[in-house]
Amino acid sequence: MNIIEVKNVTKKFDDKIIVDSLTLNVKQGETIGIVGRNGSGKTVLLKMICGLYIPTSGNITINSNKSNAEKLGVLIDSNFLSDETGFYNLKLLSQLGVKIKEDKIYELLKLVGLDPYNKTKYKNYSMGMKQKLKLANALMYDSEILILDEPFNGLDKDSVNHFRNIILQYKKQKKTILLTSHNYEDIKLLCDKIYEMDKGILKEVDDYEEK
Repeated sequence: MNIIEVKNVTKKFDDKIIVDSLTLNVKQGETIGIVGRNGSGKTVLLKMICGLYIPTSGNITINSNKSNAEKLGVLIDSNFLSDETGFYNLKLLSQLGVKIKEDKIYELLKLVGLDPYNKTKYKNYSMGMKQKLKLANALMYDSEILILDEPFNGLDKDSVNHFRNIILQYKKQKKTILLTSHNYEDIKLLCDKIYEMDKGILKEVDDYEEK
């Protein structure tokens, strides 16, 4: 069963084609890795799947009876308030969809390696702390689909290993995961299928090797 279907999707900004007649089918429970150079169109594709961008042409379908808040857990851009703590940011975001209890927010912050009682404002977070908060936000609704754009950026080696284990646990739960990464080990370890994107064109690769 395909849970995500991208059919003949093109995305243009002005006259520039960023995603070119792209088709992608993702089955429920698959982990899909997308690799490619900066500017190849990976993030634009993920943003269209999430509904942040509208395709210029083509169709994207997500097969689910759940509400949008429960359907997708997304790590792409952050809309956190710079003068608030990580806990307050998640608490505020949790009110926008299905409400999440404070106990769960505390647990999520601990899971990703952040102190839920830390009063540091988001604007003073390190890059690694910001990335951890993004992941906590993506996991907040226990969504059936996770969209993770470069989830390991800015993390130290121990945090990368910890986050990989979190994703592996979600794989065991038959979650559907789309992720991009520049790291060869991430892709080989985590993904069931690997696609390479170049100049807006996507193709599956059987034996992805580090370049």
